[in-house]
Amino acid sequence: MTENALFVSTKAPLDLAVLVLPHCSILEVASVLDPLRAANRHLGADAFRFRIVTPDGRPAPLTCGIELPSSGALSMAKGAALLMVIAGYRLAEVATRPLIRDLRNMAHGFTAIGGVDAAPWVLARAGLLDGHRATVHWEDQEDLAHAHPHIDVRPDRYVIDRNRMTAGGAAPAYDLMLHLIRARHGAGLARLVAQSFLQSPRPGNSPQVATLPGAPGNDPNLDPRVARVLARMETTLDSPDPIAALAASVGLSPRRLESLFRHSLGTSPGAHALSLRLAAARRMLTDTAHPLSEVALRTGFSSPATLSRAFRRTFGQSPTTLRRPGAHKPASLTV
Repeated sequence: MTENALFVSTKAPLDLAVLVLPHCSILEVASVLDPLRAANRHLGADAFRFRIVTPDGRPAPLTCGIELPSSGALSMAKGAALLMVIAGYRLAEVATRPLIRDLRNMAHGFTAIGGVDAAPWVLARAGLLDGHRATVHWEDQEDLAHAHPHIDVRPDRYVIDRNRMTAGGAAPAYDLMLHLIRARHGAGLARLVAQSFLQSPRPGNSPQVATLPGAPGNDPNLDPRVARVLARMETTLDSPDPIAALAASVGLSPRRLESLFRHSLGTSPGAHALSLRLAAARRMLTDTAHPLSEVALRTGFSSPATLSRAFRRTFGQSPTTLRRPGAHKPASLTV
C-alpha cells in the first residue's frame, strides 16, 4: 500500500468533497463522514471540512428510500483536496457520460481521489485508476479486473496507491477514514473515534470475504465449523461443493452439519448456499449487462433455464422480467 500526500502528520485542516451518486447506501455515506465528524468533536476543531455534492446538485435518492440533501453539483467540489465518490447500484443509469467527462476534466484539481463500493467502476471508466492498485466490492472484483486490465485489482478491504484510494464498501470505508485520521492526527485520536462507534478498524490489506458475516472468528456465537463452511460457500458460488464435501471439509457428517445449520441459521446448508447464489445472480442481473448464460455460469447453475426456474421460485419473477426498466427496486447493499 503506497501512501499519498494526505496521509501525513499535520494540524492543517483537510477539505474534502463527497460525491454521492443515486442509489448508494446511506451506511456508506455515514462511514465516510461520521468518523471525520467524530474526530472534529474530539479535537474541538474542524480538522476535516466536508461537503456533499451530487452530479446535478439535486438530492440523491438512497437505497433506504430517503433523499440526501446536497450542497450543489459536482462543480462545487472545486477547491477540495480530496474527492470521495460513493456509488452503489444502477451504474449504467447514474454513471453518465457527462459525469465521466466532468470527473476526468476535474481530476487534476484534487490532491487525491477516492471511491467507495461501486465507485471504483466510475473512476475506472474515467481512466482515473489506470496504472494503480485498487479494490472494489468483492462481488465486482473479477468483472472490474476483466474490463480494465490496466488496473491492478486487489481483494483488499481498502487500497491506497499514490493519489488514489478505494474501499470495498461501507465497513472498509470506515477503516480507511480511521487510517486517514491516524495518519494526520495520531493513533490516540483514531482510538477515541473508534471507541465512539464501538468498532475497531481492520487493516486495509485484510481480505473482504474473510471478514464477511459467517467467517471464522467473526461471530463468537457461531459454531466455528459452520463459519468455515459459510466462508467456503461464499467463495465458491460458481462451483458449489456438494453438501457431503462441505461436511467432510470440517470433519462432520452431512446430517450433523445440517443440524448445526438449522440451530445456528434456521435453514439447511443447501438452502443457504442456494440463497447466496441467487442473490449474486440478482445483483448481476440488475447491475451488469452479462448475458443470462454467463450469469448462470458464474453462480453455479447448469443452464440459464435452471437459473430461471430457481429465480422465479425465490423472487416471483423471471430474470428477464427483472431486467426490464423499472421492474425492480434497488436492494440494500452488502457492506
